Amino acid sequence: MAAVGGRLLLVSDFFMSFMWVWSSVLIKIFVYKILGYGTHDLKGEILRYGISIVNMFFFAYLAKATKGGAYNPLTILSSAISGDFSNFLFTVGARIPIQVLGSIYGVRFILAAFPEIGRGPRLNVDIARGALTEGLLTFGIVIISQGLSRKIPGSFFMKTWISSVSKLTLHILGSDLTGGCMNPASVMGWAFAHGEHISKEHLIVYWLAPMEATLAAVWAFRLIVQPKKDETLKAKSVKSD
Repeated sequence: MAAVGGRLLLVSDFFMSFMWVWSSVLIKIFVYKILGYGTHDLKGEILRYGISIVNMFFFAYLAKATKGGAYNPLTILSSAISGDFSNFLFTVGARIPIQVLGSIYGVRFILAAFPEIGRGPRLNVDIARGALTEGLLTFGIVIISQGLSRKIPGSFFMKTWISSVSKLTLHILGSDLTGGCMNPASVMGWAFAHGEHISKEHLIVYWLAPMEATLAAVWAFRLIVQPKKDETLKAKSVKSD
């Protein structure tokens, strides 16, 4: 049963990663080409961001329906670090590569269907600033995700709303510098299509920095939350005495 569940997760990861890179492109085509808004039109930007939040709700529902399917390596890496070693190996050795593969095929189909489409995220600053930007954005979203996963009172809707708005806000903050990606798999899809997947800029800014930030965020969250747990346990033991 565990093996079957693992295979289903891999299939879910592949198709969700494939769909994620498509969704961002389709949203832009709908807003800018079909509806005819300009790239700097305020109404067009507001509409695009609104559709993006709806899109994130859709993927959150898919993740729930598939019992853990994901399209972002950072999401599963942060939970794998907190889990057992076998789960960590499965995540690093199978799930993340499958997500990358899904993104690569997604971008290939996009470029085949829309050859005029852009090049995906671009680094508009030097490597050091780019790595710092992606690292800080990733650190922020992982901290938020860790907090939401700690059974904070609230419905699926409220948790997804907080997560979606947080991701969108961080994306906007970093969009002019690095693209505000916070998703190594989707960036790899575009980089692979243009032969830039082994460049120093890509590996440091979009892989190394986010991975290190994820590890740092998980460690920092444990450091903050664990003392509170210890205090609660001590308080309970004192009451029982």
